[in-house]
Amino acid sequence: MIQDDAPGLLLPENGEDSGGFSDSQDGSLEILNAKEEDSGVRLDVYLASRLGITRSFARRLIDDGNVSLFPEKKAKPALRMGEGSTVRVVLPPPESLDLEPEEVAFGVVYEDEHIIVVDKPSGVVVHPAPGNWHGTLVHGLLYRFRDFGAFNNVLRPGIVHRLDATTSGLMVVAREQKSLESLQEQFRQRTVLKKYLALVHGKIKQPSGRIDLPIGRSSANRLKMAVAVDGRHAVTKYRVLWRRKGYSFLECTIETGRTHQIRVHLGFLGHPIVGDSLYGGDKKTAAILRRVFLHSWKLSFLHPATGTRMSFTSILPDALTGQLQDVLSTVLD
Repeated sequence: MIQDDAPGLLLPENGEDSGGFSDSQDGSLEILNAKEEDSGVRLDVYLASRLGITRSFARRLIDDGNVSLFPEKKAKPALRMGEGSTVRVVLPPPESLDLEPEEVAFGVVYEDEHIIVVDKPSGVVVHPAPGNWHGTLVHGLLYRFRDFGAFNNVLRPGIVHRLDATTSGLMVVAREQKSLESLQEQFRQRTVLKKYLALVHGKIKQPSGRIDLPIGRSSANRLKMAVAVDGRHAVTKYRVLWRRKGYSFLECTIETGRTHQIRVHLGFLGHPIVGDSLYGGDKKTAAILRRVFLHSWKLSFLHPATGTRMSFTSILPDALTGQLQDVLSTVLD
């Protein structure tokens, strides 16, 4: 159901969701093909390099039977790779991967011994996943901050929530288990305030509204999410900040954290986010902007150790302010 905030008004049922906090990922199967430059490299070194994991963790995967080769050979850490060899690796969930630190660009808004609040740029993936084994936010956090507690018996950042790769803005990260559990409970109880700024195609007539439509994996395209009867409960609120010819600038608040939630809901409503060609945005504009116009600009939660309410804001990146200037230079409707 899509409902305007004015009493008695009901918008037509329309919708899809994108944006904010992604659902957790399970383990995965990765198939790697050795190239000429990999010839003669040890198997454990090859896996560590390709998957962004530590060499010791690569050896553990081999010893636990999670690695197999074709042409068929017994997988051993010291085995030398041959050009054209195929390596099949069964990986645990991202939270259990022992990763090698890498320098990654991101902003730090606040830090103490319990939490870190980061300002993630667009283009940075939060967790390693197929196709993105290097340069993730987790790799960068391990590089910049070495003193994390153990999560799933691995010393690493406690990722409480996620942002899509092309979404920028604020995230909170736990540095030890108790803080992670406290923040996770706040997300479950929906006491965390999460606000986004989004520029969408078209003129949204109602000044504000609430989109309450379930979201699940698209049956037509497995890379997409969609409004689905058997999907998970998802609620997005929006408020129109201003309109210009062909565009509306919104503040969105999410009560739930489904994959691509804001993007799906607004696309389903008929107002896809600028730059989001996956959910109906103009492809030419998307090619120029090279990201979706979605930014996590406000984040508020209770500090896991002190209980004090903490609130943070993040200004729009230059690429997005430039896009706004282009839109604002047009005449009013």
